[in-house]
Amino acid sequence: MPVEVLLQGRSTDVGGMSVTRVLPHAKHRFVGPFVFVDHIGPAMIQPPHSLDVRPHPHIGLATVTYLFQGAIVHRDSTGCVQRIEPGDVNWMTAGRGIVHSERTPDDLRGHALAMHGVQTWVALPLEAEDAPPSFVHCAVHDLPLVEAPGVAIRVVAGSAFGHASPVPVLSDTLYCAVEIQAGAAFDVDTAHAERAVLVALGEVEIDGSVARAGELAVLAAGQAKVVARQAAKLMLLGGAPLGPRFLWWNFVASSRERIELAKAEWNSYAAPGGSRQFPVVPDDTEFIPLPSR
Repeated sequence: MPVEVLLQGRSTDVGGMSVTRVLPHAKHRFVGPFVFVDHIGPAMIQPPHSLDVRPHPHIGLATVTYLFQGAIVHRDSTGCVQRIEPGDVNWMTAGRGIVHSERTPDDLRGHALAMHGVQTWVALPLEAEDAPPSFVHCAVHDLPLVEAPGVAIRVVAGSAFGHASPVPVLSDTLYCAVEIQAGAAFDVDTAHAERAVLVALGEVEIDGSVARAGELAVLAAGQAKVVARQAAKLMLLGGAPLGPRFLWWNFVASSRERIELAKAEWNSYAAPGGSRQFPVVPDDTEFIPLPSR
Protein backbone atom coordinates (compact mmCIF):
# COMPACT_ATOMS: atom_id res chain seq x y z
CA MET A 1 0.00 0.00 0.00
CA PRO A 2 1.72 3.24 -1.16
CA VAL A 3 0.32 5.41 1.69
CA GLU A 4 1.49 3.99 5.00
CA VAL A 5 -0.38 6.52 7.16
CA LEU A 6 -2.31 9.74 6.56
CA LEU A 7 -1.74 12.37 9.25
CA GLN A 8 -4.06 15.25 10.12
CA GLY A 9 -2.40 18.20 11.83
CA ARG A 10 -3.51 20.15 14.88
CA SER A 11 -3.96 23.90 15.07
CA THR A 12 -1.55 25.96 17.17
CA ASP A 13 -0.56 29.63 17.49
CA VAL A 14 2.86 30.84 16.38
CA GLY A 15 3.67 34.52 16.76
CA GLY A 16 0.02 35.55 16.55
CA MET A 17 -0.87 33.37 13.54
CA SER A 18 -2.63 30.02 13.50
CA VAL A 19 -0.64 27.18 11.91
CA THR A 20 -1.28 23.46 11.43
CA ARG A 21 1.34 21.21 13.05
CA VAL A 22 1.57 17.82 11.32
CA LEU A 23 4.88 16.53 12.73
CA PRO A 24 5.69 15.24 15.25
CA HIS A 25 2.51 13.14 15.39
CA ALA A 26 1.42 10.38 17.76
CA LYS A 27 1.01 8.00 14.80
CA HIS A 28 4.33 8.83 13.13
CA ARG A 29 7.06 10.93 14.73
CA PHE A 30 9.60 11.57 11.97
CA VAL A 31 10.07 11.24 8.20
CA GLY A 32 13.73 10.82 7.27
CA PRO A 33 15.59 13.67 9.03
CA PHE A 34 12.40 15.80 9.26
CA VAL A 35 11.24 15.93 12.87
CA PHE A 36 8.83 18.89 12.73
CA VAL A 37 6.46 20.30 10.10
CA ASP A 38 4.28 23.41 10.47
CA HIS A 39 1.88 24.34 7.65
CA ILE A 40 1.43 28.12 7.77
CA GLY A 41 -1.96 29.35 6.53
CA PRO A 42 -3.26 30.07 4.01
CA ALA A 43 -4.20 33.04 6.16
CA MET A 44 -4.69 36.78 5.91
CA ILE A 45 -3.02 38.90 8.58
CA GLN A 46 -5.10 42.02 9.06
CA PRO A 47 -3.90 45.28 10.64
CA PRO A 48 -3.08 46.05 13.36
CA HIS A 49 -1.80 42.46 13.68
CA SER A 50 1.47 41.18 12.25
CA LEU A 51 3.68 38.09 12.50
CA ASP A 52 5.97 38.52 15.50
CA VAL A 53 7.85 35.41 16.58
CA ARG A 54 10.14 36.89 19.24
CA PRO A 55 13.74 35.71 19.70
CA HIS A 56 13.91 32.08 20.83
CA PRO A 57 16.63 29.40 20.90
CA HIS A 58 17.32 26.19 18.96
CA ILE A 59 19.88 23.39 19.23
CA GLY A 60 20.60 20.26 17.21
CA LEU A 61 18.54 21.08 14.12
CA ALA A 62 18.24 23.10 10.95
CA THR A 63 15.11 25.21 10.45
CA VAL A 64 13.85 25.48 6.88
CA THR A 65 11.37 28.19 5.84
CA TYR A 66 9.61 28.09 2.45
CA LEU A 67 6.80 30.46 1.43
CA PHE A 68 4.08 30.27 -1.21
CA GLN A 69 2.75 33.72 -0.21
CA GLY A 70 3.86 36.55 2.03
CA ALA A 71 7.18 37.75 3.40
CA ILE A 72 9.16 37.30 6.62
CA VAL A 73 12.28 38.98 7.97
CA HIS A 74 14.63 36.59 9.75
CA ARG A 75 17.12 37.88 12.34
CA ASP A 76 19.53 35.67 14.25
CA SER A 77 22.39 35.71 16.71
CA THR A 78 25.02 35.26 13.97
CA GLY A 79 24.11 38.81 12.93
CA CYS A 80 22.19 37.71 9.87
CA VAL A 81 19.17 39.74 8.72
CA GLN A 82 17.38 38.20 5.73
CA ARG A 83 14.04 38.78 4.09
CA ILE A 84 12.39 35.71 2.57
CA GLU A 85 9.75 35.81 -0.15
CA PRO A 86 7.88 33.10 -2.10
CA GLY A 87 10.12 30.44 -3.65
CA ASP A 88 13.23 31.38 -1.64
CA VAL A 89 14.77 29.16 1.03
CA ASN A 90 16.02 30.14 4.48
CA TRP A 91 18.12 27.31 5.97
CA MET A 92 19.35 27.99 9.51
CA THR A 93 21.65 25.46 11.17
CA ALA A 94 21.39 25.76 14.94
CA GLY A 95 24.16 23.33 15.87
CA ARG A 96 25.31 23.98 19.44
CA GLY A 97 22.92 26.94 19.78
CA ILE A 98 21.35 29.85 17.93
CA VAL A 99 18.68 32.45 18.72
CA HIS A 100 16.43 33.95 16.04
CA SER A 101 13.23 35.89 15.40
CA GLU A 102 10.76 35.96 12.50
CA ARG A 103 8.65 39.04 11.89
CA THR A 104 6.57 40.83 9.28
CA PRO A 105 8.83 43.22 7.30
CA ASP A 106 8.54 46.85 8.38
CA ASP A 107 7.31 48.00 4.96
CA LEU A 108 4.36 45.56 5.13
CA ARG A 109 3.19 46.37 8.66
CA GLY A 110 -0.15 48.12 8.71
CA HIS A 111 -1.24 46.35 5.52
CA ALA A 112 -3.26 43.17 4.98
CA LEU A 113 -0.79 40.37 4.24
CA ALA A 114 -1.54 36.93 2.82
CA MET A 115 0.67 34.26 4.38
CA HIS A 116 1.09 30.68 3.20
CA GLY A 117 4.10 28.44 3.62
CA VAL A 118 5.81 25.61 5.43
CA GLN A 119 8.39 25.60 8.19
CA THR A 120 10.24 22.39 8.96
CA TRP A 121 12.97 21.23 11.29
CA VAL A 122 15.63 18.83 10.06
CA ALA A 123 17.56 16.92 12.72
CA LEU A 124 21.34 17.12 12.44
CA PRO A 125 23.59 14.05 12.24
CA LEU A 126 25.45 13.25 15.47
CA GLU A 127 28.73 14.77 14.30
CA ALA A 128 26.99 18.11 13.57
CA GLU A 129 24.82 18.45 16.68
CA ASP A 130 27.31 20.83 18.31
CA ALA A 131 28.61 22.47 15.15
CA PRO A 132 28.87 26.27 14.97
CA PRO A 133 25.55 27.91 14.03
CA SER A 134 25.13 29.22 10.49
CA PHE A 135 22.57 30.62 8.08
CA VAL A 136 22.13 30.23 4.30
CA HIS A 137 19.63 31.95 1.98
CA CYS A 138 18.99 30.65 -1.53
CA ALA A 139 16.88 32.66 -3.96
CA VAL A 140 14.22 30.95 -6.05
CA HIS A 141 16.20 31.31 -9.30
CA ASP A 142 19.10 29.34 -7.76
CA LEU A 143 16.97 26.23 -7.11
CA PRO A 144 16.60 23.50 -9.77
CA LEU A 145 13.22 23.37 -11.51
CA VAL A 146 11.91 20.09 -12.96
CA GLU A 147 8.95 20.44 -15.33
CA ALA A 148 6.51 18.02 -16.92
CA PRO A 149 3.03 18.56 -18.42
CA GLY A 150 0.98 20.25 -15.70
CA VAL A 151 3.69 19.78 -13.07
CA ALA A 152 6.48 22.05 -11.78
CA ILE A 153 8.84 20.68 -9.11
CA ARG A 154 11.31 22.95 -7.33
CA VAL A 155 14.16 21.08 -5.57
CA VAL A 156 14.32 23.06 -2.33
CA ALA A 157 16.96 21.05 -0.44
CA GLY A 158 18.80 17.79 -0.98
CA SER A 159 18.37 15.88 -4.21
CA ALA A 160 15.48 14.62 -6.33
CA PHE A 161 14.61 13.77 -9.93
CA GLY A 162 18.27 13.88 -10.96
CA HIS A 163 18.93 17.38 -9.56
CA ALA A 164 20.55 18.74 -6.39
CA SER A 165 19.75 21.94 -4.53
CA PRO A 166 22.62 24.31 -3.58
CA VAL A 167 21.32 24.36 0.02
CA PRO A 168 24.09 22.77 2.17
CA VAL A 169 22.30 19.79 3.74
CA LEU A 170 24.21 17.55 6.17
CA SER A 171 22.49 14.22 5.47
CA ASP A 172 20.48 12.50 2.74
CA THR A 173 17.48 14.81 2.23
CA LEU A 174 14.42 15.03 0.00
CA TYR A 175 12.63 18.39 0.01
CA CYS A 176 10.71 19.70 -3.01
CA ALA A 177 7.91 22.18 -3.66
CA VAL A 178 5.38 21.00 -6.26
CA GLU A 179 2.72 22.92 -8.17
CA ILE A 180 0.40 20.59 -10.09
CA GLN A 181 -2.64 21.25 -12.26
CA ALA A 182 -5.90 19.34 -12.01
CA GLY A 183 -5.61 15.97 -13.76
CA ALA A 184 -1.81 16.06 -13.97
CA ALA A 185 0.34 13.37 -12.34
CA PHE A 186 3.92 12.51 -11.39
CA ASP A 187 5.82 9.62 -9.79
CA VAL A 188 7.52 10.34 -6.46
CA ASP A 189 11.29 9.91 -6.53
CA THR A 190 12.18 6.47 -5.07
CA ALA A 191 15.83 7.24 -4.29
CA HIS A 192 15.18 8.05 -0.61
CA ALA A 193 14.47 5.64 2.25
CA GLU A 194 11.55 7.61 3.70
CA ARG A 195 9.14 9.94 1.87
CA ALA A 196 5.99 11.90 2.54
CA VAL A 197 3.67 14.28 0.69
CA LEU A 198 2.34 17.36 2.47
CA VAL A 199 -0.72 18.85 0.78
CA ALA A 200 -0.50 22.61 1.28
CA LEU A 201 -3.39 23.45 -1.04
CA GLY A 202 -5.87 21.44 -3.09
CA GLU A 203 -6.42 17.69 -3.15
CA VAL A 204 -4.49 14.75 -4.60
CA GLU A 205 -4.84 10.99 -4.92
CA ILE A 206 -1.86 8.77 -4.18
CA ASP A 207 -2.44 5.29 -5.59
CA GLY A 208 -6.05 5.29 -4.42
CA SER A 209 -5.66 7.23 -1.16
CA VAL A 210 -6.98 10.81 -1.09
CA ALA A 211 -4.95 13.50 0.70
CA ARG A 212 -6.40 16.96 1.29
CA ALA A 213 -5.02 20.35 2.31
CA GLY A 214 -3.28 20.23 5.68
CA GLU A 215 -2.67 16.46 5.56
CA LEU A 216 0.64 14.60 5.40
CA ALA A 217 0.69 11.29 3.54
CA VAL A 218 3.60 9.14 4.70
CA LEU A 219 4.48 6.78 1.87
CA ALA A 220 5.37 3.11 2.04
CA ALA A 221 8.42 1.85 0.15
CA GLY A 222 8.24 1.55 -3.61
CA GLN A 223 6.60 3.42 -6.44
CA ALA A 224 3.94 6.04 -5.69
CA LYS A 225 1.99 8.07 -8.25
CA VAL A 226 0.44 11.41 -7.28
CA VAL A 227 -2.59 12.53 -9.32
CA ALA A 228 -4.15 15.97 -8.75
CA ARG A 229 -7.91 15.83 -8.20
CA GLN A 230 -7.75 19.64 -8.29
CA ALA A 231 -4.94 22.16 -8.67
CA ALA A 232 -2.59 21.67 -5.73
CA LYS A 233 0.55 22.85 -3.98
CA LEU A 234 2.59 20.11 -2.31
CA MET A 235 5.83 19.57 -0.43
CA LEU A 236 7.72 16.30 -0.86
CA LEU A 237 9.88 15.57 2.16
CA GLY A 238 12.01 12.76 3.50
CA GLY A 239 15.44 11.20 3.26
CA ALA A 240 17.49 8.86 5.39
CA PRO A 241 16.46 8.59 9.08
CA LEU A 242 19.08 9.74 11.59
CA GLY A 243 18.10 7.57 14.56
CA PRO A 244 16.33 8.45 17.82
CA ARG A 245 15.96 12.11 18.70
CA PHE A 246 14.41 13.89 21.68
CA LEU A 247 12.29 16.99 21.12
CA TRP A 248 11.37 19.48 23.81
CA TRP A 249 10.04 22.92 22.90
CA ASN A 250 12.55 24.30 20.35
CA PHE A 251 15.32 21.83 21.16
CA VAL A 252 16.31 18.65 19.32
CA ALA A 253 19.05 16.36 20.61
CA SER A 254 20.22 12.76 20.69
CA SER A 255 20.24 12.79 24.51
CA ARG A 256 17.92 14.05 27.23
CA GLU A 257 20.94 15.50 29.04
CA ARG A 258 21.64 17.90 26.17
CA ILE A 259 18.01 19.05 26.27
CA GLU A 260 18.24 19.73 30.01
CA LEU A 261 21.43 21.73 29.51
CA ALA A 262 19.76 23.87 26.84
CA LYS A 263 16.79 24.52 29.14
CA ALA A 264 19.14 25.71 31.89
CA GLU A 265 21.07 27.90 29.47
CA TRP A 266 17.91 29.58 28.18
CA ASN A 267 16.66 30.18 31.74
CA SER A 268 19.99 31.87 32.42
CA TYR A 269 19.55 34.00 29.28
CA ALA A 270 16.19 35.20 30.56
CA ALA A 271 17.28 35.89 34.13
CA PRO A 272 18.31 39.45 35.11
CA GLY A 273 22.09 39.53 34.93
CA GLY A 274 22.11 36.02 33.48
CA SER A 275 25.16 34.55 31.80
CA ARG A 276 23.72 34.67 28.26
CA GLN A 277 25.24 31.32 27.29
CA PHE A 278 22.96 31.49 24.27
CA PRO A 279 24.06 34.29 21.89
CA VAL A 280 21.96 37.43 21.53
CA VAL A 281 20.06 38.63 18.46
CA PRO A 282 21.48 42.11 17.74
CA ASP A 283 19.05 45.03 18.17
CA ASP A 284 16.25 42.87 19.59
CA THR A 285 15.81 42.79 23.36
CA GLU A 286 12.63 40.69 23.38
CA PHE A 287 12.59 36.94 23.94
CA ILE A 288 10.21 34.02 24.48
CA PRO A 289 10.59 32.60 28.01
CA LEU A 290 11.16 28.89 28.58
CA PRO A 291 7.71 27.27 28.84
CA SER A 292 6.71 25.63 32.09
CA ARG A 293 6.17 22.28 30.36
